[in-house]
Amino acid sequence: MNILEDIISSLEKNVAIEEIIRGPLWTGVVSKRCGLASAMYEGSCDSAAGKETRDPGKYIEMTADELAALSLSDRIPEASLGMAAINSLIGPEPEECEEVNASEFLMRAGRGKNVSIIGHFPFVDEIRDIAENLWVIEKKLQDGDYPEEDSARYLPLSDVIAISSTTLINHTLSSLLKLCPAASIKILLGPTTPISRILFDYGIDIVSGSHVTDTALVCENIRRGISFSAMKKIGGIQLLSLVRDREKYRKIMSA
Repeated sequence: MNILEDIISSLEKNVAIEEIIRGPLWTGVVSKRCGLASAMYEGSCDSAAGKETRDPGKYIEMTADELAALSLSDRIPEASLGMAAINSLIGPEPEECEEVNASEFLMRAGRGKNVSIIGHFPFVDEIRDIAENLWVIEKKLQDGDYPEEDSARYLPLSDVIAISSTTLINHTLSSLLKLCPAASIKILLGPTTPISRILFDYGIDIVSGSHVTDTALVCENIRRGISFSAMKKIGGIQLLSLVRDREKYRKIMSA
């Protein structure tokens, strides 16, 4: 069983979907709660496939767990919908989690270490200033980034590894984890992240995602095409991290 199949099998069944929101940047599914995922469209959103996945009509009659199964789809827009549905059914109590931005942890854990980041996050320049080496691996290269094929070169050398949860949408997470040293600290982060302890079974040490506290506000911001950083400032979202070893985590954060 792969990571997504394992998570899907754990979900509550037969929960109705209240709403599906497809914005230019984010997908939202509302069932037990509001779940988010990066809206990853293939090609033009005006194409037949783009219009189909932007129109929630064909999916709204599904149950949330049926929609969650689309996370296994090879069609990226459908997989995005599936991830948002997973996140609409998953959500530990905040007291089970650490309320901290993953970038803060990376700043402490990555000081003087070899750090790899899969995905060009806004905080990479800050990490570059404190790490011994920083390798940012990205599909859409920016200055200083490395292409995907360099994962096999740099991940095995890394002490701290942060992986974008969009790798669950494009189905590359499992192959990336195989390249990570067992002793490295591995973080899965981003709004797409399912905050599930099941990810610990696959070698993830910190599961860092988002918890929607104001569904109406966040859904409206998805429709408006607002970036996640802007949504955080507006409110309605709480950043939560589920930690495998809380004692080790707190030691790093207090150093």
